[in-house]
Amino acid sequence: MKTRTISLLVGLVLGTSTYAQQEVISEPPVEAPAAQTPPDDGKEVFTMVEQMPEFPGGQQAMMTFMQKHLVYPEDAREAGIQGRVILGFVVKSDGSIADVSVLRGVQEAPSLDAEAVRVVKSMPKWRPGFQGGKAVNTKFNLPVSFRLDQDPEKK
Repeated sequence: MKTRTISLLVGLVLGTSTYAQQEVISEPPVEAPAAQTPPDDGKEVFTMVEQMPEFPGGQQAMMTFMQKHLVYPEDAREAGIQGRVILGFVVKSDGSIADVSVLRGVQEAPSLDAEAVRVVKSMPKWRPGFQGGKAVNTKFNLPVSFRLDQDPEKK
């Protein structure tokens, strides 16, 4: 019996509800020391800020975290279902993750959507976004691709 190897791809996209949108800022972002800047009041959610939130250790660390913690759902794997789940969530001013939702899921396998949501909810605190020198709640979108690799023996 031939087996398939499973690979999970995590793509990163910053921005607003148009998940491919990015804003170019002409001046470099200013590092604001978290200890000296009080967080925002917690009510407003920004879609674009001077400094976007960041997973601890950066994008590569987030990809490593996702690859380590994502488990390809058995029902989707057995049915050969692949796809991309686009999640939206808020990185709160304290770095915690809130309001995780599926912006676009895989209709044939809701278990892929559920797995992507589970892993994002389990993430450690992020470095929050900053606007005007203050940590603020920031909307973040993240596409997560599930792909089954073909057996290398198969041509």
